[in-house]
Amino acid sequence: MIKSKHKGFAENLLFALNIFIIFFLLFSSSIAIPTWLQPVGRLHPLILHFPIVVLIMAMMLEFFRFRERFRTEKLYHDFTTYLWLTGAIFAAITAIMGLFLSKEQGYEGSTLVWHKWLGASVVFVSTIIYWCRTAGWYNVKVARLGAGTVVLALVVAGHFGADLTHGDNFVLAPVWHPEKELVPVDKALVYKDVIQPIFESKCISCHNPDKTKGGLMLINEKSILKGGKDGKLIVPGQPAVSLLLQRVHLVAEDKKHMPPAGKPQLTPDEMNLLYLWVKGNADFKKKVIDLPAKDSLRLIASTYLKPAEQVEEKFDFAAADDKTIKKLNNNYRVIYPLAKESPALGVNIYNRSNYQPKILEELSAINKQIVTLDLDRMPVKDAELKTIAQFENLHTLNLNFTDVTGSTLKELAGLKFLKMISLAGAPINADAIKQISTLKSLSKITLWDTGLTDAQLKDLQARNKKVEFVKSFKDDGKPIKLNVPQVKNAALVFAQSIPLELSHPIKGVQIRYTTDGTDPDSSKSPIFKPGVAITQNKSVKIKAYKPGWLSSDVVQFNVFKSTFTPDSVSYLQPPVPKYSADGAKSLFDKDLGGTNFGNGKWIAAQKPIEIYMQFARPTGLHTVTLNCLRILGTQIFLPVGIEVWGGADRDHLKLLSNVIPPAAQKGDKDMAIGIDCKLNTAKPVSCLKIVVKNIQKLPKWDPVKSTPEWIFMDEIFLN
Repeated sequence: MIKSKHKGFAENLLFALNIFIIFFLLFSSSIAIPTWLQPVGRLHPLILHFPIVVLIMAMMLEFFRFRERFRTEKLYHDFTTYLWLTGAIFAAITAIMGLFLSKEQGYEGSTLVWHKWLGASVVFVSTIIYWCRTAGWYNVKVARLGAGTVVLALVVAGHFGADLTHGDNFVLAPVWHPEKELVPVDKALVYKDVIQPIFESKCISCHNPDKTKGGLMLINEKSILKGGKDGKLIVPGQPAVSLLLQRVHLVAEDKKHMPPAGKPQLTPDEMNLLYLWVKGNADFKKKVIDLPAKDSLRLIASTYLKPAEQVEEKFDFAAADDKTIKKLNNNYRVIYPLAKESPALGVNIYNRSNYQPKILEELSAINKQIVTLDLDRMPVKDAELKTIAQFENLHTLNLNFTDVTGSTLKELAGLKFLKMISLAGAPINADAIKQISTLKSLSKITLWDTGLTDAQLKDLQARNKKVEFVKSFKDDGKPIKLNVPQVKNAALVFAQSIPLELSHPIKGVQIRYTTDGTDPDSSKSPIFKPGVAITQNKSVKIKAYKPGWLSSDVVQFNVFKSTFTPDSVSYLQPPVPKYSADGAKSLFDKDLGGTNFGNGKWIAAQKPIEIYMQFARPTGLHTVTLNCLRILGTQIFLPVGIEVWGGADRDHLKLLSNVIPPAAQKGDKDMAIGIDCKLNTAKPVSCLKIVVKNIQKLPKWDPVKSTPEWIFMDEIFLN
């Protein structure tokens, strides 16, 4: 704080600093900061918090200055004066540092302008009010208005400063997530609706008009193609030499890795999308549906978009009789309405061994209502197309992997509503080429894996330019890495067994899994099929495979069996208040905390935790499992030891298990791990005490040496 004898010097300094700021603002365009002075500007973020705190304290004291109890209090007035003068001087010094920093490359735009002028306004208003505080006209209204103005300017200037440094909406981003309406896939543009959102979420905070880090902006086609000071960002068609792809694939520890460490990182899907977009000549105008149906970019992009908007079709025929439909449904034929209140019907015929032509003939009673017919993998012959031709309102016909050769396709020429027909895997012959042209209403036909040659398919396309031909897709580039399989289970804690629910957004992907700790491979590991169930605590690893693609990364997750829940649970040695979750009961709420230790689901301490639990009736336990967390980079280690004590009451406890988990190794992956403690007893117990010990002697490679490491746990499972 400034002493009274130095007050005059401080006031002169404040005046000089204000003059310098005004000069800098007036002649900013003509000022260049020499290299030796740039470190001064870069101290701006370091010291700006000091004047903020001092000024807010001064404003609070000024706000109450004219209250009766403070009006004649000399110490109160002197302290406020010195506080105000100190805050104004340091605000001016901070503002000058900020002005120096603003002259460096990469800072420009409207956000910078607002931040600069609001910061200067804080200095000017603080100085003016300081000099006017002793004037006769200065009263309570002026004091409160001035104090409020300074605080408001500080808050708004800080907001713009945060946006300038960390990106738009930095302050509210954790709690405010405006939902973006998904674009239908049939209307989406590859760049605007797939690639640009990646730039906006992961890159734009450092490469925008207000902050052009490396001289690079990612706001439009022109700025992206221009690149930055390190050269062209992308070379269309050549991802291997494009700077964008080189930087995102660097290891996270590399200083040139983008996005920088600490910022949200690109997902494997997002990196694949950028690779495929650049490989496809980085087109800024192309629609997603302009890409081939099985193009890798289209397949992955479709998972980020809304399905194509469907316009409900209206039909001018009456609904079929419910009794007739019920009679026609059986073990090899399913008839169903296409939509609620719609007369249109879909028919699915299956069970190849039971198929006979009469199965189609029996549908004559509803031939007007059949709109879709699925005969996939049925032994349908060419002769049966004459029966199908009687379904006068048929729109979609699936003849995939049937015995149809195409020699009688002209029988379907009378179906004026037939839009789509699929003949994939059918032995189509040369006779079909001319007959396909007789289907005048056709808009799409699938012909992959048929007997037609590339030349014949090309001739077909030339004859039928209005028809979309779906053929085998050939990717002449490098294989693309599959994105990871998805775990769809709503909960991973079970009482008896849990059926695994796994999926992948790309069709034809094979998911393999293991439960023995090894990584899945493409030949020996079991293939996931619906119905696979887990009955014990397991660490499950899954991986996706598909011919022509690189296999995905391994996904690992734990499933836990929980047979018993104690009737009461409490702490003998509690966790720290900051990491206490919802009390001791949260250890049995069956809600796993993942690997986010700050989500309120974990308990933690830097000393042993002791948990005590009781059962209303003696319970036969064999295993106690603790789900613990390991994140070495934040000094979260597995327990160094776990003791389980049990007995008939609290005064007669015996040691039933003493487990020492494996010691941490440098480079261990961040993950939650279930630690099993097998109990050495055949007798039921009425109470348990669990002692979880943390590391006291740290590994030599641990960068933190001064404090014990943390232990985190979120669930206890009793079986």
